[in-house]
Amino acid sequence: MTFHSTQDILISGGDMKAGYYPEFPVLLVDDEEQVLSSASKVLKSTGINNLLLCHDSREVMPLLAETEVEAILLDISMPYLTGDVLLEQIREAFPQIPVIIVTASDDIDIAVRCMKTGAFDYMVKAVEPSRLIGGLRRAIELRQLSRRYSDLRERMLADKIRYPEAFSKIVSQNRRMQANFVFIEAIAPTAETVLITGETGTGKELFAEAIHSVSGRKGPLITVNAAGLDDTLFADTIFGHTRGAYTGANESRKGLAQQAEGGTLFLDEIGDLSAASQIKLLRLIETHEYYPLGSDLARTTTARFVLATQRNMKEQVKTGAFRNDLYCRLQTHEIKIPPLRERKDDLPLLLGHFLDEASLELSRKKLAVPAELLTLLETYDFPGNVRELRSMIFNAVSRQKEKMLSLKSFREAMNRENIELPPRSESDTISFPERLPTIKNITENLIKEALSRAKGNQAIAAGLLGISPQALSKRLNRKKEK
Repeated sequence: MTFHSTQDILISGGDMKAGYYPEFPVLLVDDEEQVLSSASKVLKSTGINNLLLCHDSREVMPLLAETEVEAILLDISMPYLTGDVLLEQIREAFPQIPVIIVTASDDIDIAVRCMKTGAFDYMVKAVEPSRLIGGLRRAIELRQLSRRYSDLRERMLADKIRYPEAFSKIVSQNRRMQANFVFIEAIAPTAETVLITGETGTGKELFAEAIHSVSGRKGPLITVNAAGLDDTLFADTIFGHTRGAYTGANESRKGLAQQAEGGTLFLDEIGDLSAASQIKLLRLIETHEYYPLGSDLARTTTARFVLATQRNMKEQVKTGAFRNDLYCRLQTHEIKIPPLRERKDDLPLLLGHFLDEASLELSRKKLAVPAELLTLLETYDFPGNVRELRSMIFNAVSRQKEKMLSLKSFREAMNRENIELPPRSESDTISFPERLPTIKNITENLIKEALSRAKGNQAIAAGLLGISPQALSKRLNRKKEK
């Protein structure tokens, strides 16, 4: 640890850098430099390494006036200004900073007085390191939560994203998507774990890239798909191994947790992890500590964790396939990506974007788009989401020989038998009044609804009804004749 002496203040860490946690430093105040050194080593060993150390209580208030701190560990018995007096000054001038009193005196009266003054917690110096770390982490999380939601409220009111370039790969003007972008900007600079949920093809990896981009972290974004990893392979992939850890391990290998140091580790499809791997993941997220295979020495990582799944996690927890304590830990910052069928207002943007992309990649001149194409796309549910739409467009462009894009390949794609349709919801069920309508009434209303959804296009309406355009035309003509 490097010390810099300024006005008798020992400073470690300083401004937020890649690999430092928390975002702003924790201030340790004690007149005994040995205590400060020992406490800083304990904190650093658990990943809390952005620290300010001060052994002169007179310098605390000037320091706080110039430097933003996350939390304070404060001794009571000190020369010049005692901890309880200093606590009153801090609470009056900087009420937002949580202060934990740490003292050698097990005096109930002092403890009660400090808690009434507004101390976040009170601990005796003989306290177990785990309680000290746990209390400090709770104080840090509380401060970050308060700051984050204050920032989020301001951004929501402004209804504007600050870093649009970070979301340039995600083509959308949908309000739910824009709200997700605002939320990402609020939480990305923190070290908190993020869970991204959404159906296959919605762009979860693009969201992870956006989170990493906005975070400003200097380390890399490391991505791994957890689907298909058994417990041993998961541990080896994430934690690495030492030489001789198992047969064939001829050389030591860094795990992804180490490779992502100071950056972001993105684990996709965590809903497929085994129970044993889920336990390891929970410990890694909570402590940032892990053991490479074959090693008895714990390592810590400053990587930020972003996790994703296409599964319904509440159902997974209910059936016992996913640990409830792990899911509760991940729920704090959950980003839900809406499926394409719930944001069809993005279809014009996506259509234009993918047509440009396909023309460029396939070295084709940009094709004219028939007016009916957008209407046709709006009638489809896109079980494969944005990825499926992209595939449709690339397939159509690659097959097109005329200057006008044909609807044929789109119709073929929409009628493929191997598409796994999303499960029907209760709202899809037809309900009838007590007095049943006639077949004629139902048929007429069904045709009317299909034409409405197809915006008057009979060919598209016929496709929705599962009949030929000629059959629909005959029915409409018969109705006119009557």
